[in-house]
Amino acid sequence: MFLLLPFDSLVVNLLGISITVLFTLLLVFIIVPAIFGVSFGIRKVYMKTLLKIFQWATLRIERGAKEKNHPLYKPYVNGIIAKEPTSLEEEIKEIRRSGSGKALDTPEFELSDIFYFCRKGIETIMDDEVTKRFSAEELESWNLLSRTNYNFQYISLRLTVLWGLGVLIRYCFLLPLRIALAFTGISLLVTGTTVVGYLPNGRCKDFLSKHVHLMCYRICVRALTAIITYHDRVNRPRNGGICVANHTSPIDVIILASDGYYAMVGQIHGGLMGVIQRAMVKACPHVWFERSEVKDRHLVARRLTEHVQDKSKLPILIFPEGTCINNTSVMMFKKGSFEIGATVYPVAIKYDPQFGDAFWNSSKYGMVTYLLRMMTSWAIVCSVWYLPPMTRQPEEDAVQFANRVKSAIARQGGLVDLLWDGGLKREKVKDAFKEEQQKLYSKMIVGSHEDRSRS
Repeated sequence: MFLLLPFDSLVVNLLGISITVLFTLLLVFIIVPAIFGVSFGIRKVYMKTLLKIFQWATLRIERGAKEKNHPLYKPYVNGIIAKEPTSLEEEIKEIRRSGSGKALDTPEFELSDIFYFCRKGIETIMDDEVTKRFSAEELESWNLLSRTNYNFQYISLRLTVLWGLGVLIRYCFLLPLRIALAFTGISLLVTGTTVVGYLPNGRCKDFLSKHVHLMCYRICVRALTAIITYHDRVNRPRNGGICVANHTSPIDVIILASDGYYAMVGQIHGGLMGVIQRAMVKACPHVWFERSEVKDRHLVARRLTEHVQDKSKLPILIFPEGTCINNTSVMMFKKGSFEIGATVYPVAIKYDPQFGDAFWNSSKYGMVTYLLRMMTSWAIVCSVWYLPPMTRQPEEDAVQFANRVKSAIARQGGLVDLLWDGGLKREKVKDAFKEEQQKLYSKMIVGSHEDRSRS
């Protein structure tokens, strides 16, 4: 028994040295650069190396599939079938011309009109514009993650060994490193904001609060090996305004907050999230709502209005879609944040799915599972565009203003601009949408109320 003591002592010493070296490397190469907002360029070299490996792996899969006569699945880039925008009346006219050789000269019902609705129904089933926005974006190439290519089959020994090596690197090296960084960032955020919260209100407290938040978010960004490119920083949101962005993932918050200062808006949670929220609100006037208050639109609007009217307070960060969309589209913006008359600062976020899918399918994965998938991906790569500030025009209502902002974000981010409500992820289509189509067809057949009055 005593003979094992020197060996145990050696193992303990080696373990202690390893942990010391690991934390020294974390401190020197990640935490300190994150605090000062600098980078040594290690992540960009890592990204370029991964791209070369992915290209080689994809070419090897294509060649192997051709040699073995295996069908190679090549999906659409965005999983979107391009359609020409046409109106109900135009399409029914075309059907009538092709069927009876005459145009819609007199407004009346024809049996051929049924074929338009049958075709639209089948198109919707085959190419549902809504449902596909809540599933992972397809890739044309393989990034050595099984979750992104379920059609992967054994091609060669080298490719399989490379995939196995990638699993070891992601789970045995990157995952522990990222967990340590995330724990460091969250611990510093809770501790730092709590300490700053005890300071008297003033410039010193505001300065320290901003930089504590910024420092901790940058450390959390490093925990995901996030490589972010920010464009047009001159348009970054200013105090007294509202920052609105498309929503793909919960990490959108730290992606934006690692480059600027924001007041968060959200529902009060329990557990660890509740501890973080209570600490943050001590140092900065974030806007947290009780569960019962979230449903009260007037109360939410009043709280937001009071915040933006104080030009000394940080801009509010809001995701008007209300749910996560899969990085291909922008769906309907809720009008609430566009009714209060504040300057809106639009931001477009677009992720590169080659290195890891950032989309959170909340109906399929819980938060813990989702974060594990993020921390076992190769990296999170994205681009952020700050668009020029926008204000509501005198002739615009809140819905029109929201649609104008949404269109600008979609255009800049290369996303598909959809009018559908993201709430359809969990709810059925509202009767109002069905009635709208019925009214369009009714107007085409019997005319509007004004037309009938004149006749």
